[in-house]
Amino acid sequence: MNAVKVILVILCVLVCGLARGQYNDSTFYRLNVVASGSYNKTNDLRSFLLNNGVNFGIRRQAVSLNLSNSWIYGQQQRRLTNNDYTGTLDLNLYTTPRFYFWGLGNYITSLSLKVNNQYQGGVGVAYNLVDDSVFFLNISDGVLYESSDLVVGDVREVYQTFRNSLRVSARVTLRKILQLKAVAFLQNSLQYSNDYILKANLSANVQLRSWLKFNTSLVFNKISRTGRENFLFTYGVVIENYF
Repeated sequence: MNAVKVILVILCVLVCGLARGQYNDSTFYRLNVVASGSYNKTNDLRSFLLNNGVNFGIRRQAVSLNLSNSWIYGQQQRRLTNNDYTGTLDLNLYTTPRFYFWGLGNYITSLSLKVNNQYQGGVGVAYNLVDDSVFFLNISDGVLYESSDLVVGDVREVYQTFRNSLRVSARVTLRKILQLKAVAFLQNSLQYSNDYILKANLSANVQLRSWLKFNTSLVFNKISRTGRENFLFTYGVVIENYF
């Protein structure tokens, strides 16, 4: 990803009028830009990690559409350790304020997890168990079709499978200043008992301005088929605008 393009996107967000904190009756669009990373240099070691993302959402009455893109790039001792991209498009159809159907399209390529290409698409249902200004808890389940091009050991493997996709997400907001989020995915293959994908994301956001947050996050990913996993800690800023 070109760093200049990322900076231009951030500047565009900054000049977009006064930002608001959530969807309301007149708010239909959300733009969220995340810029974070870490850097370490000693006498005999140099490493850095960049974790950037751009998310765009549309909400109109009972329908919402979200497009998310994230890119992780890292080096250690000038050796490439991460070049991981994820693009996700999801559509939610609410039948009640708490219950909705979802559709998902997802693409992944990851050097660290040895995924050349992976496509997922499917449908499911979700329910907000708790949804108030302080605490949010959601559970989701569905079925995904997956087509993957992986590196298993030193061998390229191309295969398809169906997965059950279970997700649990929670959010705690304290005095509208501190927000803690947790999201966990377990995606088991319906055909191969030892084939699963595990994802977890923990983050903390501190509201600095109406449009600006300080962010720290812990991300864990594991793909059993390749025997690979990664664990990432990053910190940076989130710029968010509702319009």
